[in-house]
Amino acid sequence: MLLNIKVEIREVVLKNKPEALLALGGRSSVPQLIDADGKRFPESMDIIRWAMSQNQHNIISSHYTLAEQRDIEAWLFQTDFRFKVWLDKYKYADRHPENSEAFYRSQGERFLRRLESRLSQNDFLLGNRMTIADVLVFPFIRQFRGVDMDWFDQSNYVNLKQWLTHILEGESFSKVMVKLAAWQEGDEPRFFP
Repeated sequence: MLLNIKVEIREVVLKNKPEALLALGGRSSVPQLIDADGKRFPESMDIIRWAMSQNQHNIISSHYTLAEQRDIEAWLFQTDFRFKVWLDKYKYADRHPENSEAFYRSQGERFLRRLESRLSQNDFLLGNRMTIADVLVFPFIRQFRGVDMDWFDQSNYVNLKQWLTHILEGESFSKVMVKLAAWQEGDEPRFFP
């Protein structure tokens, strides 16, 4: 939506995966993106990078200073290569019995503390306006909160919780999170946005 890239969207019920998804082989979880050339992007961060590369006007270089561009890349790197590994283990702690859920949460909290520190200075990651950095990091923090909402909501991350609430209650989020009927073979294509 932010990058104004139109895609065909297929809502999948993971308990009843369509044959078209299974026929792709390999990973059959969501989200996934298959571009016009048939190249598959099986991870959220792969999809983000693909979307950013598709933008004709190169939203990063045309809308942000060099310092902001470096910050965006740093937040993307930290989210993808430092935080996401702990988020996945925290979400699926039963699949990673070598440590406890609390251990994985504490590892993820290192990133939450960085966010809290940054958000104690500004309303958003790059200043006092929402930028693509916020959009890129937000879904992963939402997932982290979703593992144990009571714990997160009672935590001391005051600024992070305000930031998350602001985005969750925003108009863009409600437009993106429209509930769709599950896709079935033969359905008319649905496009987003």
